[in-house]
Amino acid sequence: MGTPEQINNATPFTHPFVEIMDSTLRDGEQTSGVSFLPHEKLMIARMLMTDINVDRLEVASARVSDGERDAVKMICRYAETVGMLNKVEVLGFVDGHVSVDWIADCGCRNINLLAKGSEKHCVQQLAKTPREHFDDIMRSLEYADNKGIGVNIYLEDWSSGMSDSPDYIYSMMERLVNTPIKRFMLPDTLGITNPLQVIEFFRKMRKKFPDVHFDFHAHNDYDLAVSNSLAAVLCGAKGLHVTVNGLGERCGNAPLASVQVILKDQFKARTSIKEDKLNNISRLVEEYSGIAVAPNQPIVGENVFTQVAGVHADGDNKDNLYCNPLAPERFGRSREYALGKNSGRANIELNLQKLGLELTPEQMAKVTKRITELGDRKEIVTQDDLPYIVNDVLKHTTPEEKVKLISYMVTSTYGLKPIASIKVEINGMQYAAESTGDGQYDAFVKALRKIYKTYLDRTFPILANYAVSIPPGGRTDALVQTVITWRNGNKIIRTRGLDADQTEAAIKATLRMLNIFEEQQI
Repeated sequence: MGTPEQINNATPFTHPFVEIMDSTLRDGEQTSGVSFLPHEKLMIARMLMTDINVDRLEVASARVSDGERDAVKMICRYAETVGMLNKVEVLGFVDGHVSVDWIADCGCRNINLLAKGSEKHCVQQLAKTPREHFDDIMRSLEYADNKGIGVNIYLEDWSSGMSDSPDYIYSMMERLVNTPIKRFMLPDTLGITNPLQVIEFFRKMRKKFPDVHFDFHAHNDYDLAVSNSLAAVLCGAKGLHVTVNGLGERCGNAPLASVQVILKDQFKARTSIKEDKLNNISRLVEEYSGIAVAPNQPIVGENVFTQVAGVHADGDNKDNLYCNPLAPERFGRSREYALGKNSGRANIELNLQKLGLELTPEQMAKVTKRITELGDRKEIVTQDDLPYIVNDVLKHTTPEEKVKLISYMVTSTYGLKPIASIKVEINGMQYAAESTGDGQYDAFVKALRKIYKTYLDRTFPILANYAVSIPPGGRTDALVQTVITWRNGNKIIRTRGLDADQTEAAIKATLRMLNIFEEQQI
């Protein structure tokens, strides 16, 4: 962010209030592959306005499509019913009356006018002189004012303009500073600045125009969107633009959650944001956008409040030694202690305490051993898995296995029936058989039945019910619990198997049943 001298020379920092403008529904929708339906935009807008309490909400670009018009109308109708219409803004263009009329027709009362903030954009893209462009802006401003539409103005490519053509920007500002424009919004459109440059550019803008409300709009091409946003606040920016989950064109924009916590914790700045709902809006936008949040994304990532190392759990259990100010409860979440080969006894004890389970040292040793075994095959075992593991280890331990699985192979090929080849030991003798079936487990059971009928001349219990469940979360690598009910004459045998593989879980349940079955033959 710069040396203390550079920061102190920028501007005094006295815990300012920072206005947060969310652009998920406009700039965020420019993420490749993202297109929100009108009702999805409404749901996101409602949560951002009422649950998250953003100060402003940029919901669309004017003139884009009929679907965009429908979405803006829906959002504006809702916002008006809850007294928040003043929060809604739409990006518009310097196009005479067209954008202003489009926005007014949707019921919106604020336009974010997109003007050119660098001379090369003005001359090369618009093919106009700076004076011609300034005159066009003034005509749009006058028309918006006559229509009762409030105006904020983007100086597009401002960061390049400050590097290449600062006199162009100063000339534009001098013509616009005494107009009804509410906010001058300064974008790092190409994501090219670093924090020291932001400090330098803002110092120059503030020195020439000290009474103007400046916003900063960051892009993340160099992974500096958050740092640049904070540099802007440090130098007097009164507003920041963010998106949920950092969505946006190319590398995205500054993420709402990250900007919020750093403003509050590192700079003691004040905002209107309700932090306990940040995880909720992240999940909603993730679902609607189809863009997954990285597990290690700060604040909203799946793993950011999960401790894996056993030493961390031990330290937290003694005096929260591995906790920082980013307490998960701030964000409607809770700290978790992952279970796996890297976790120790402390992790397991903390998870058992949360579940209200108490184990003897002997039982704890068995559960720890089982978790380590699973961790070698499945990197993380979650707290949701733990009751299944405890149940699997403690309730269904067979003192002496009369039936043992020596080896097996099941195959499944498209267009052909699955095949199972197995070898088992029953009361000290080994037997092998093969069979086909309607599924892998069916083939396995039929091979077992063949062994019992052919070599032992004995009946085999009848399968009465087969149920599969997984812990909450719906992960594809979740542990699978298979509960199988068998009928042997008038007797019912119900056994469970637990594994990351469904077929393996069912086989474990079947072997437990056979051991109980053999005990009943004595």
